[in-house]
Amino acid sequence: MRILVTGATGGLGRNAVEYLHAHGIEIQATGRKVTTGQFFSNLCIPFTAIDLAHATDEELSRLLDGVDVVWHCAALSSPWGTRQLFENSNVLATRNLLEASGKAGVRRFIHISTPAIYFDFTHRYNIVESFRASTPANEYARTKLLGEAEVEAINTRFPKLRTSILRPRAIFGPYDQVLIPRLAHMLSVKNGRLPLPRGGQAIIDMTFVENVVHAMWLATTKDDLPSGLAFNITNDKPERIAVVLEKLFVDKLEQRMKILNIPYPAVALGARVMECISAVTNKEPRLTRYSAGVLAYDMTLNIAHANNVLGYVPPVTLDEGIHRTAVWLRTHG
Repeated sequence: MRILVTGATGGLGRNAVEYLHAHGIEIQATGRKVTTGQFFSNLCIPFTAIDLAHATDEELSRLLDGVDVVWHCAALSSPWGTRQLFENSNVLATRNLLEASGKAGVRRFIHISTPAIYFDFTHRYNIVESFRASTPANEYARTKLLGEAEVEAINTRFPKLRTSILRPRAIFGPYDQVLIPRLAHMLSVKNGRLPLPRGGQAIIDMTFVENVVHAMWLATTKDDLPSGLAFNITNDKPERIAVVLEKLFVDKLEQRMKILNIPYPAVALGARVMECISAVTNKEPRLTRYSAGVLAYDMTLNIAHANNVLGYVPPVTLDEGIHRTAVWLRTHG
């Protein structure tokens, strides 16, 4: 088996590559960060720096040569960016890769999507895969939903290409570039004080990164898995944000932290003002309405479908994931 990992220089992609490499699976890696790609090359893992949205048919054909399975982790997951940049990264890149995979005779295509497609600035509990927000919360959610539509549509053209969609919630762990680093930076610049809407009392599902990779492997190796199914992936242990941060930063990393309770309406108003300013300056705001909402509203997912069909049970518990994250952060900074 040979697996192409896209977005290999990002947090999830890098963990995926390390997992496959440790298990002796042949890998083709691709991503945008050439310096991280050099790390793969030093391990004798083939790496190609490529822009999937604008790659030629010939470039994609070479990338997929001999590939049996695609793990499509690449995406623009920023809470802020231009409409065109999100379209290119999350829709066009996915469309191009799917088309090329079908032509190359790839057997399975595992697409990493997001529960952001559910978020609607409302408390939501036990969300199942069929739910959708009536209006996408931002460009990221909108374009990831369109990316899923591309995955769903490809089977009519290439029925031998079996697809799966995974929606992992709040990924954390080694190489995380989104969740924990942003909160850690805020904790640093605020001198140990962490202002959060509702004082961090929002209940959310989180997913340790190794559990996501485990789900990807299950979707790859399960023989009788029907094509085109989507699965929620979490640690299946909803927790208050403040509790998770207390366990990580205070208990494990022994940092001083005091969570400040900021009324959500004030946070949302501040985020709206920052977005208006950023629309003029073209600089990412320190806070967006979406980011503020994610920290303020409860959101839990139902993973029964992944349990029953994929056989997914998170192998790493939430507490163990927090411990491993702390160990990694102490080692790498």
